[in-house]
Amino acid sequence: MSDWNTRLEVKLAGRTISPITNFSPSFNVPHTVIHSLEADGVGYVRQPFTFTFTLTIPAIASAVADLTELAVNGGEFAIAVAEKKGTDWSFSSLKFSRCVVSAAQPSNITVDGVPQATFTCMALNVGVEE
Repeated sequence: MSDWNTRLEVKLAGRTISPITNFSPSFNVPHTVIHSLEADGVGYVRQPFTFTFTLTIPAIASAVADLTELAVNGGEFAIAVAEKKGTDWSFSSLKFSRCVVSAAQPSNITVDGVPQATFTCMALNVGVEE
C-alpha cells in the first residue's frame, strides 16, 4: 500500500495558507515544424510554454479571501510540496512559483461536507527547487 505522506499547498509570502484538495494541470509547449525545399520536417522551432491549472481548496479559512484578493490585485503566490513529519506538515520544495489567479469559482454550501473554492491559475515559473 502506498505511503501518502506528501501534499500540495498554497504558499503566500512564504507561509502556507491552505492545502490543495484537487489539482489539475495543463501544459502547452507548442512547436512549429520547419520544412525546406529538399525535405519535409527538417527541424522545428520551440515556442514559449504555457502552464495553466485549476486548484481546489477548502473554503473554511481566510485562504479563499486571500486568493481572491490576489486575483483582484494581480498578486502572485506559489505551489509547494509538503511532507508529513509526525503529526505536522513541513515545507519540502517549491514546484510552481509566480502563480497568478485568472478566475475564481466558489462552490455552493453543502450540508454534508466542507465547501470548496476552485481557482483557475497560471504559473510563470515551473519546477523551481529551493
